[in-house]
Amino acid sequence: MAHKKLRIGVIGSGGRGGLAGYAHQPHQGVQLTAACDVNPKALQNFKEKYGPDVFLTDNYRKLIERDDIDAVFVTSPDFLHEEQTVAALETGKSVYVEKPMAITIAGCDRMLKSALKNKVKLYIGHNMRHMAFTNKMKELIDKGAIGEVKAGWCRHFVCYGGDAYFKDWHAEQSKATSLLLQKGAHDIDILHWLCGGYSQLISAMGGLTVYDQIKDRHPKSERGDASWHLDNWPPLKQKGLNPIIDVEDISMMLMTLNNGVFASYQQCHYTPDGWRNYTIIGTEGRIENFGDSPGDCVVRLWNKKNYYQPYGDKQFFIPRDSGGHGGADPRIVNEFVQYIRGETKIKTSAIAARYSVAAGCSAAHSLRHGSVPVTISALPKNVTDYFNRDLVR
Repeated sequence: MAHKKLRIGVIGSGGRGGLAGYAHQPHQGVQLTAACDVNPKALQNFKEKYGPDVFLTDNYRKLIERDDIDAVFVTSPDFLHEEQTVAALETGKSVYVEKPMAITIAGCDRMLKSALKNKVKLYIGHNMRHMAFTNKMKELIDKGAIGEVKAGWCRHFVCYGGDAYFKDWHAEQSKATSLLLQKGAHDIDILHWLCGGYSQLISAMGGLTVYDQIKDRHPKSERGDASWHLDNWPPLKQKGLNPIIDVEDISMMLMTLNNGVFASYQQCHYTPDGWRNYTIIGTEGRIENFGDSPGDCVVRLWNKKNYYQPYGDKQFFIPRDSGGHGGADPRIVNEFVQYIRGETKIKTSAIAARYSVAAGCSAAHSLRHGSVPVTISALPKNVTDYFNRDLVR
C-alpha cells in the first residue's frame, strides 16, 4: 500500500525533541525536514543526523510558515506549548505536542478551539498509554478481572526530582504551574484511563518542604544542569538549584471522577527510589504494578478473598522492550504518523489530555488555598465528540 508522504518539522529539536527521530523513515515516505531551537548545538546535531538540506531556524514562526511542511512536533518547554501549537494549527498543520498539553486550562481549551476551527489533527504525547504495564492493567480491567472499577490511586516516588525539576524552569510556577501538572499529568491521565472517567471534583494538599532549605543556587544567567546523577544524595546535599523555587516538592490530591470512581495521587521528589505504583480496586478484585520498567516490572492480580498475599493470585511479568520509555516512544510516534495519514485510531485524545491538565491545575489551586474543593468544568459535547471520534474504543 502506498503511503502518503509526510514532511515533518520539529520545534524544540534538542532534549525531548529527539523523540521525533522515530518518525524519520524515508523508506516509508516520512522525513524530518526542518528544526527550530534556540540552541545552535541542537540545530547542528539535527543537520548532522538528517542531512545538509534540512531547514534550520531559531524562530518557530519561520518553520510553521513553510508550505513544504505537513506536520510538526512541539517538544519545547511546557510554557511554550500553547503559543506554538496554536500558531501551527492556524497554518493547517497537524501537531504532536508533548505532555502536558498546556500549563493552564484556558490554554488547553484555546488549542482545542483552534484545531476544531481549522479541522486539523491535534495529538498529545501521553506516551504512558503505550507502556506495556499500563496496557496489561487496562486489558485486565476491560476483561472484567476485577469487576467494576470503584477506586484507583497512584504513588509516584521521584528520586531524581532534585536533579530534573528543581534546577531549571520546572521549579517556577510561572513556567510549570505545578509539578502536580508537569510531572503528574502522566499519572493523572493513566488514572483517568484505567478508571474510565475524568476528574470532576478535586482537593489537594502539599508544600515545599526540602528544596527551599538549599541555598546553593546557580545564577539567573545560567542554565541549570537537569541531568540525573545517583550520587546526588541525600537531597539536602544538592547544589546548583534554580534561583527561583516556588513549586511544591511533595503533593497529594483526591479526585472524584465523573463516573463516581474515587481516586488519589501522591507525588514526592526526594525519595531514595524512583518508580510509580498504581492500584486499581473493583467490585471483584484489585490489580497493582510493582516496578514500571519492562523486564523489571510485574502486574499482580488479587481476585480471591484471603489474608496477606504479597504476590497476588496471579502475576503478569512485563518482558523487556527496546526504545525510549520502555518502547512507548517509538509506539506513540508510529501511532501519530499513522493517525495523520488516516490509517489508525488513537489511544488518547486531546480531550483526555485537557482533563489531565485541568485536574493538575485544579489540584495546584486547591493545595495553595487551604485544600479548598475545586470543581472542573466539562467541555461542550460537540467539542468532546469531535476529538473523541478517532479514539480506540
